Order: sequence, then C-alpha cells, then structure tokens
Amino acid sequence: MMSASRAPDKTDWKRWFFLLLGVGLFLGTYYSSPWPDAVDPVGKHFVLSREGKGALGVFLLAATWWIFEVLPIGITSLAIGVFQTLFFIRPAKEVFGNFMDPSVLFIFGSIVIGQVCTKTGLTRRMAYLMLSVVGERTSMIYLGSFAVTVLLTHIMAHTAVAATIFPLLVAIHTLYEGYEAKTRFGKGLFIGMAYVAGAGSIISLLGAARGAVAIGFFRDIAGRNISFFEYSYYFFPIGWLMMLLIWGLMMVVCKPERATIPGLKQKAKELLKEMGPTSGHERTAVLVILACVGMLALQSFFPALGKLNKSAILIVTTLLFYVIKILDITDLEEIPWNIILLFSGAMSMGLCLWETEAAKWLAVNWLTIFKKANWFVFVMSIGFFVMVMTNFIMNVAAIAISLPVALVVAPYLGVAPEVIFYAALVTAGMPFMLLIGAAPNAIAYNSKQFTTQEFFIYGLLASIILMGVLAFAVYFLWPLMGMPVKL
Repeated sequence: MMSASRAPDKTDWKRWFFLLLGVGLFLGTYYSSPWPDAVDPVGKHFVLSREGKGALGVFLLAATWWIFEVLPIGITSLAIGVFQTLFFIRPAKEVFGNFMDPSVLFIFGSIVIGQVCTKTGLTRRMAYLMLSVVGERTSMIYLGSFAVTVLLTHIMAHTAVAATIFPLLVAIHTLYEGYEAKTRFGKGLFIGMAYVAGAGSIISLLGAARGAVAIGFFRDIAGRNISFFEYSYYFFPIGWLMMLLIWGLMMVVCKPERATIPGLKQKAKELLKEMGPTSGHERTAVLVILACVGMLALQSFFPALGKLNKSAILIVTTLLFYVIKILDITDLEEIPWNIILLFSGAMSMGLCLWETEAAKWLAVNWLTIFKKANWFVFVMSIGFFVMVMTNFIMNVAAIAISLPVALVVAPYLGVAPEVIFYAALVTAGMPFMLLIGAAPNAIAYNSKQFTTQEFFIYGLLASIILMGVLAFAVYFLWPLMGMPVKL
C-alpha cells in the first residue's frame, strides 16, 4: 500500500517579503546617488563615501532581517560579513577578523561561566535561597531577580552578570511551569533581566567598558576628569529607578499567569536541604569566578593591571574549568553558537559603520539639527541619538561618535559638558529594542521565551520610559544633586 503523498509546504510570503526588503534596502542605499555632506558647527565637512553608503545599507539589511527573524540571528550575522566583502565595503581580513574580536570572546567566556554555575548546581542553590526569601508571590520573584541582577552589576560587567543570572532564572522558571514551557512569567523574567542588567551597568565603572572610554573623551575635550565615585553618585538613582520602572512594565506587559505559586517557598527550602552542603566543584567554581571578578574590578584602581586585556582574564576561567575537569567536550558542544555569531556580526557591522565614517556622518547630521535649539532639547536629542545608535552598534562606538560632536556644539548653546556626558551614558547603557544592542539581550533570547519582535515592541515601551527618566534627571534631579547643566 502506497503512503499518501505529502502536501507541499506553503510558501511563507511574509518571510520572503522581508527577506527581499532587506536586500532591496541594501542595494538601494549602496547604489544611490551621492548624499550631501554633513557639516559640523565649525564648518568641517564629512563626506559619505560609497563604502559609507554600503555600511548604512548593511545596517538596514541586518536590522530588517533581525527584527522580523527571516533567518536565524546567527546566519544574519554571517550575511553582514558576506555583503561587506562581496561589495568591497571593507577587506575580508578585517570583516571576518571582527568575528573573533576580544569583545566576542568576552561574551563566550561569560556564557561558559553560566554553564559552570548550572552544571555544578550553584544556580539552583542560589535560586532556592532567593525563593526561600522572596516567597511565593510572582511579583516579588520578579523584583528579587531584578534587584539581584542590578546589585551584581555594581561589581562586575553586565555581560558576566547576565550569564550568571540566566541559569538561575531557568531554575526558577522550571519550578514555575517546567523547563520547556513558554509563559508570560518566563518572558518577563528573561526580558526584564536583560533590561535591568543594562540599567544596572550604568551605575558603576565596573558595570561596562563604555564609562572609561567616555571619561577619556571628556578629559581630552572638556579638560576635566571624573572620579569613580562622582560617576556613581549621579548614576546610582537613575539605575535603580529604571529597575523599579522596568519591574512595573513587566508586571503590565508580562503579567504572570498566577499571582502566587502555592507551596513554592517550602518546596525551595526542601530542595535546598536535599542539595546538602556545597560540593568541591561548587567551591572551586566560586573561587575561580571571584578571582576573575576581583581582577577585573582591580583594573579600575591599579593602572598596571589595566594593561591586561579583560577578555584574556575572563578566558582564563574557561581554561581552568577544563583543566580541573568541571567542564568537558560535551559542554563545549552545547555553547549557543547562534548567540556568539549574533555578536560577531554586530561587532563587524559596528566597526564597519565606524571605519567608513558612516556613523560619524549620521551623528554630525543629527546633532547639527539642534545647534540652535533650547539647551534641554539639545541634551535630550543627544540622549535619543545615542539610544538609537547603541541598539545597532557597540555602545562604546556610539559614545565615540556622538560625545565629541556634542561637546563641540554644547558651548554654543550654553550647555555644561557634564550634563552632555551623563545624558549620553544613560542611554548608551540601555539598548532595549534589538538583541544586538547588548550581550544580556542575546543571552536572554537563549531562553526561547520570546521572539525578536516581542523584544522590540516591549523595548519601544521601555525606551519611552528611559527618555522620560532622562528628562526628569536632566531638568530636576541632577541640578538638585549639584550637577551644572548650563554654563
């Protein structure tokens, strides 16, 4: 008896539309007529070269494909490299060399730390401890998870924090509904974690590298240094306020299916008791991780240690975990390479926009629109531009292209350089709309609890909240705290 013939698969016309739209946007931008020069307030011209137009075209193609998920996100990243190379935007050696940039290896090392915490049972132990404290209300579990995330970003990079917290959230969600289930609670846990990791990363210079880079620009252009504690003084209330507002947002858009999980607190205590005392592997893992975090933290205080590459320090932990056999080859095979490729492509695209000066052309065009605006509007325009750019390119690059231009324009409007510095860094740390904006976003996506479109939509709402908080800080809070906003 012959089996019935299988019905042909239906063509996904929506997918093909956005796939071709991305290609069309690239070709239309790359082959378009020359675009007008950007001119800064002192009359300097910035030409958008053919390579610069190509960089913008790649930018549009990748954004379209990432947002609408026409291909796996890692494959879209490969397309970024392919289009740059085939259309002679940048040499292949540079393009694909970016795919193994030290920042990408930092993300790899962070993910390995998360693997270790899961395999040794550390994350389950932390999850049970937290649940035995915060109790059975899902709203408090949200708040507890977010607060722990922000606290950790005070002393370690937000990428490493996200990689550490991720398996803890997996353990919590497994107790809620099971490992594979997709729930609103799970969606809120992981999206919220990504958002608050960004919010927390602005509080301390240890939370991300962008702060040190921005301080360097500020010192060179404004002629004044900013200390470690002054930096945290102005950012502390903003980071924690954003955490609370993100918690509120998740309670609205991702309201848990159940208000409480009856018996969870007692169950968490029982499971913690069943785990028994900490194992040798757990203690070893903690020592290795703390030693790494301590070394990264000390770099901010000891210039000699600052010469050591952060990625190299972090990868030492990966080597040690294999040397002492906490991890083996099967763990290496379980690395989410889709996420690693995502950041490889994002790194390549960001450097493409930077090296072709397409990003600088955008920054000058945008900021000169506001060169005669009210001081408050100008400061907000800087924050908005950095917020948009940091969703597509490295936040360090977004700062590097916008801060120097903004600091040149500021004196013409009577704006103090300090408020420019802090406003730019607030939004640089919180790219809420695209997965490529920050490593915690991509790490959260590995939970498979949400789509890129959902992340984008919720991110729009979170970005509106962010701009509202920035307006409050610029106009009311920071002046009350003693920050000069006008010359």
